[in-house]
Amino acid sequence: MKPAIQFIQGTDEQTIPDVRLTKSRDGTNGVAIFEFDQPSVFDSSAELGDITGFYMIDEEGVLQTVDVSAKFVNGKPARVEAKYVMRTAGDWDRFMRFMERYSQANGLQFVKN
Repeated sequence: MKPAIQFIQGTDEQTIPDVRLTKSRDGTNGVAIFEFDQPSVFDSSAELGDITGFYMIDEEGVLQTVDVSAKFVNGKPARVEAKYVMRTAGDWDRFMRFMERYSQANGLQFVKN
Protein backbone atom coordinates (compact mmCIF):
# COMPACT_ATOMS: atom_id res chain seq x y z
CA MET A 1 0.00 0.00 0.00
CA LYS A 2 1.35 3.40 -1.00
CA PRO A 3 1.18 5.92 1.87
CA ALA A 4 -1.30 8.69 1.15
CA ILE A 5 -2.68 11.94 2.51
CA GLN A 6 -6.37 12.70 2.09
CA PHE A 7 -8.70 15.60 2.95
CA ILE A 8 -11.76 13.76 1.65
CA GLN A 9 -11.76 10.07 2.53
CA GLY A 10 -11.07 7.94 -0.52
CA THR A 11 -9.42 10.76 -2.53
CA ASP A 12 -5.62 11.02 -2.35
CA GLU A 13 -4.13 14.52 -2.26
CA GLN A 14 -1.71 14.93 -5.18
CA THR A 15 0.05 18.10 -3.97
CA ILE A 16 3.18 17.45 -1.90
CA PRO A 17 3.15 19.52 1.31
CA ASP A 18 5.76 21.50 3.18
CA VAL A 19 5.97 19.99 6.67
CA ARG A 20 7.25 21.67 9.83
CA LEU A 21 7.87 19.67 12.99
CA THR A 22 8.31 20.79 16.57
CA LYS A 23 8.98 18.54 19.55
CA SER A 24 9.09 19.28 23.27
CA ARG A 25 12.47 19.09 24.99
CA ASP A 26 11.45 16.00 26.95
CA GLY A 27 10.22 14.31 23.77
CA THR A 28 6.74 13.59 25.10
CA ASN A 29 4.79 15.63 22.58
CA GLY A 30 5.09 17.44 19.29
CA VAL A 31 3.26 19.14 16.45
CA ALA A 32 3.42 18.64 12.70
CA ILE A 33 2.13 21.43 10.47
CA PHE A 34 1.42 20.55 6.84
CA GLU A 35 1.07 23.35 4.27
CA PHE A 36 -0.33 22.63 0.81
CA ASP A 37 -0.14 25.35 -1.87
CA GLN A 38 -2.95 24.96 -4.43
CA PRO A 39 -3.89 21.44 -3.26
CA SER A 40 -5.72 19.18 -5.68
CA VAL A 41 -8.61 18.83 -3.19
CA PHE A 42 -9.79 22.26 -4.38
CA ASP A 43 -10.24 20.81 -7.88
CA SER A 44 -12.27 17.82 -6.70
CA SER A 45 -14.24 19.24 -3.75
CA ALA A 46 -17.05 20.49 -6.02
CA GLU A 47 -18.02 16.96 -7.02
CA LEU A 48 -16.81 15.05 -3.93
CA GLY A 49 -17.90 17.40 -1.16
CA ASP A 50 -16.18 19.39 1.54
CA ILE A 51 -12.93 18.67 3.32
CA THR A 52 -13.79 16.35 6.21
CA GLY A 53 -10.41 16.25 7.96
CA PHE A 54 -6.77 15.37 7.40
CA TYR A 55 -5.97 11.68 7.01
CA MET A 56 -2.51 10.10 6.80
CA ILE A 57 -2.92 6.52 5.60
CA ASP A 58 -0.36 3.73 5.41
CA GLU A 59 -0.05 0.00 6.04
CA GLU A 60 -0.34 0.53 9.82
CA GLY A 61 -3.66 2.37 9.60
CA VAL A 62 -4.85 5.97 9.70
CA LEU A 63 -3.60 9.02 11.59
CA GLN A 64 -6.12 11.85 11.52
CA THR A 65 -6.99 15.33 12.72
CA VAL A 66 -9.78 17.81 12.11
CA ASP A 67 -7.49 20.81 12.69
CA VAL A 68 -7.57 21.93 9.05
CA SER A 69 -7.86 25.49 7.74
CA ALA A 70 -7.97 27.05 4.29
CA LYS A 71 -6.32 30.33 3.32
CA PHE A 72 -7.99 32.48 0.68
CA VAL A 73 -6.46 35.00 -1.72
CA ASN A 74 -8.84 37.36 -3.53
CA GLY A 75 -11.78 35.20 -2.48
CA LYS A 76 -10.32 31.99 -3.93
CA PRO A 77 -8.86 29.11 -1.92
CA ALA A 78 -5.07 29.14 -2.22
CA ARG A 79 -3.63 27.03 0.59
CA VAL A 80 -4.63 24.41 3.12
CA GLU A 81 -2.90 24.02 6.48
CA ALA A 82 -3.35 20.98 8.72
CA LYS A 83 -2.01 20.58 12.24
CA TYR A 84 -1.39 17.12 13.73
CA VAL A 85 -0.65 17.03 17.47
CA MET A 86 1.31 14.15 19.02
CA ARG A 87 0.76 13.80 22.77
CA THR A 88 3.00 10.81 23.57
CA ALA A 89 6.36 9.43 22.49
CA GLY A 90 4.42 6.55 20.88
CA ASP A 91 2.37 9.02 18.81
CA TRP A 92 5.61 10.69 17.68
CA ASP A 93 7.19 7.35 16.70
CA ARG A 94 4.09 6.31 14.74
CA PHE A 95 3.98 9.66 12.93
CA MET A 96 7.67 9.40 12.01
CA ARG A 97 7.11 5.91 10.57
CA PHE A 98 4.31 7.31 8.39
CA MET A 99 6.49 10.24 7.28
CA GLU A 100 9.38 7.93 6.40
CA ARG A 101 7.11 5.84 4.17
CA TYR A 102 5.40 8.92 2.66
CA SER A 103 8.76 10.58 2.01
CA GLN A 104 10.20 7.52 0.28
CA ALA A 105 7.08 7.12 -1.87
CA ASN A 106 7.17 10.78 -2.95
CA GLY A 107 10.91 11.50 -3.20
CA LEU A 108 11.04 13.87 -0.22
CA GLN A 109 13.93 14.49 2.14
CA PHE A 110 14.28 15.81 5.68
CA VAL A 111 16.05 19.14 6.15
CA LYS A 112 16.89 20.20 9.69
CA ASN A 113 16.85 23.96 10.37
